[in-house]
Amino acid sequence: MNFQNQVFDLHRLDSVPGHGIRRLQQIAVALFMQETEGLGLTPVQFAVLQALEGQPGLDQKSLAEKVSFDTSTIGAVIDRLEGKQLLTRSLSAQDRRVRLLHLTQAGLDLLESAMPAVQRTQQRILQPLDEGERELFCQLLQKLCANQVVG
Repeated sequence: MNFQNQVFDLHRLDSVPGHGIRRLQQIAVALFMQETEGLGLTPVQFAVLQALEGQPGLDQKSLAEKVSFDTSTIGAVIDRLEGKQLLTRSLSAQDRRVRLLHLTQAGLDLLESAMPAVQRTQQRILQPLDEGERELFCQLLQKLCANQVVG
């Protein structure tokens, strides 16, 4: 079937890929919030902490790209994490307009304590699928995300 010309039955939302993706995102966030209850952490905040653990000293623009978030909104996330003393900003020696981001020990500790809950979240998201379907789903999801041009 040629998907370029495929017409979706827009009267049946359960058959529309965009609607299914939005629903799955809602489910994923709800499961994340259930599993991380008490940690005071959102999925985006977790992604920021995880990115900075892997690459300390990232600037805000590079961080936004790494977690696939727009630069203006990521600033508010960084402000909240800095307010919670989970990360710090320092001036770049090469360009004093650039702020470099580093996790604090509290940020590292929170990230470590969140890992089991986030792992359970991923397992719960994929629970309805068998092992082969899980692997295929993740491959297809990566392919879709890597090949979409927005803007």
